[in-house]
Amino acid sequence: MKAGILVFPGINCDNDLKLVLNRVYNFQTEFLWHTNSFKVEHDIYFVPGGFSYGDYLRSGAMASRSLSLRSLKDAVSKGIPAVGICNGFQILTEASLLPGALVKNKTLKHIARWENLSAEGLFKNNFTEDYALPISHSEGNYLCDDNTLKELIENEQIIFKYKKNPNGSTENIAGIASKDYKILGLMPHPERAVFEAKDWPKNNANFGKLFFDFIFSKIYS
Repeated sequence: MKAGILVFPGINCDNDLKLVLNRVYNFQTEFLWHTNSFKVEHDIYFVPGGFSYGDYLRSGAMASRSLSLRSLKDAVSKGIPAVGICNGFQILTEASLLPGALVKNKTLKHIARWENLSAEGLFKNNFTEDYALPISHSEGNYLCDDNTLKELIENEQIIFKYKKNPNGSTENIAGIASKDYKILGLMPHPERAVFEAKDWPKNNANFGKLFFDFIFSKIYS
């Protein structure tokens, strides 16, 4: 498998993601710089977390207008999957590749901690009851209008919900999918929960690996 990882100024999870894909899944990976368009020759694309363009205007707003996003839109129009994590999720909504918007947390504070999640939609019954992932964001409050929310529910496009809402997100939404599940967006960071860490005991459960195992074996196999 060959994965393209989109990179913007201020992104800081690109190398974490590359490490997971290379070391755990033996993927070939390529960083795709924001100022360049790219050939659609990858099996999957990732838009990682961080603070693209310093979160100027809105999180993900400037990145969504980059040359690399034009190529990503071309790729997904051809049925190639894309996954946005944290700032990547914000970028996908700003680019209208996923519905809704991500705005300031209700507390107006940055939140960095582990959150328990419930799996929904096609993810349901494939994750443990104690499933959790780390979050780290200031603008993770997912908003959408009533019609969009109705569609998300009816089409089973919600993939994760917070068990205890940390940011004011509508319906406790932590992650969603496009109708065909080719595009996923989530605020939690699975790439930060793959390798064991003595100072982070929850990492020993490999919850992040469960996410990647599932999407590679069940969603994008």
